[in-house]
Amino acid sequence: MKHQGIEQLLPGIFQRTARMGSPLYALLQVMEALHGPSEAALEDLDTKFNPRRTPDAFVPFLARWVDLERILERAVPGQRSKTNLPSEVLSTGLGNLRELVACAARLSKWRGTRYGLIRFLQAATGESGFEVIENQDSTGEPRLFHLVVRAPGTLRMHRSLLERIVESEKPAYVTYELVIGPKVQE
Repeated sequence: MKHQGIEQLLPGIFQRTARMGSPLYALLQVMEALHGPSEAALEDLDTKFNPRRTPDAFVPFLARWVDLERILERAVPGQRSKTNLPSEVLSTGLGNLRELVACAARLSKWRGTRYGLIRFLQAATGESGFEVIENQDSTGEPRLFHLVVRAPGTLRMHRSLLERIVESEKPAYVTYELVIGPKVQE
């Protein structure tokens, strides 16, 4: 708030004495300077809570707000200084974490369903082509309360991320197999 605006909030007698060089004028200048940092932070507050616009270091914080901490990976010590990325990320990159945070609320209502699992995997990896087969194993034999999750072969190096996602998004009573690569036999 500018010192003129603060002055307008004062009673009339004070406003008349707030002349340049007076102690009140100096006090108003100090008040203006003290409000500066707070006003600057509030001016772009909306960017802090938008996962697509927030600074890189703030994205993992937002991920924890929407209960995604369970799938974040801790970077190796010293990695932050080399890559300038936060210490907690997805192996598929910060851009995919931003997208996942952006759609986390929508995905939460589909948790425990085939649709939700596929959409979650797509958001976390930025890839499509996931398949979930229920009640049979990877050889095609019937197996109750079992899922076969097939992921594209390009995601081999992200296996631990895929396992964490499937483990956290599938129903608790269901077992699963993660197959990365060729199409599962049906």
